[in-house]
Amino acid sequence: MEKPSWLNKKINLAACHEMKDFLRVSKLHTVCEESLCPNISECFSEGVATFMILGGNCTRGCKFCAVNKEKPSIIDWNEPKRLAKAVKELNLHYVVITSPARDDISDGGAELFYRTIEEIKNMDNSIKVEILIPDFLGKSEALIKVASSKADVISHNLETVPFLYADIRPQADYKRSLAVLKALKELNRNIFTKSGIMLGLGEEEKQILDVFCDLRKSECDFLTLGQYLAPSSKHYPVKEYITPDKFRFLEKTAYNFGFKKVKSSPYVRSSYQASQFLKPA
Repeated sequence: MEKPSWLNKKINLAACHEMKDFLRVSKLHTVCEESLCPNISECFSEGVATFMILGGNCTRGCKFCAVNKEKPSIIDWNEPKRLAKAVKELNLHYVVITSPARDDISDGGAELFYRTIEEIKNMDNSIKVEILIPDFLGKSEALIKVASSKADVISHNLETVPFLYADIRPQADYKRSLAVLKALKELNRNIFTKSGIMLGLGEEEKQILDVFCDLRKSECDFLTLGQYLAPSSKHYPVKEYITPDKFRFLEKTAYNFGFKKVKSSPYVRSSYQASQFLKPA
């Protein structure tokens, strides 16, 4: 399927070298690189990155994702200090931290999320921190740990409509993910919760609107909508290219459902321009 004209964004790899070199010296991963994000040159050239803790290998096999599925690495307990140092050197005021799913760890990595946030906030409490978490298999202890951190935003992506989960996300569970978002809000009313879905995987409009409804029932505050782009020919194929007009319609509709902030356009990703979600409208 040929890409339409509105998906003509060029990736300037030359603009990424400085950030890539910095990350290698700092021994840090980013989801920008691991997921082959099309926004990488835009963000890296501005000195912005979404850090990925707990290694670059995932224990799940989602068909849309480019993150490696090899044997997960051993937890590096020095990673929080390295990441905090990188935040300082990059002079970041808003930090997004994610991880692959780590079902091999009893708490899914929640403790390392907590320690990483703690290092950053102890360094400078004015820095805003957003974490994009896996579902931790719904374990209450893990959710309590991250909810009790000083994260300003906790994001957990539904990724797609429930109808497609069995085929695209066989190790995930739609209702479990909704329960995660609901539990986080119940555990800490001071945090903002956020989720995102990809479009173009074969979903229907009514199914998208049903997801909006389910997210608002879980008191999700923020929403991102973007076009799915297959990382390679081996990944799940794109079924449809969603027009910019349709993205604008869905953004307006999502606001009508009660979301506090919505970003909806073809190249939106869950952590793209994340700091804007906390800015006044």
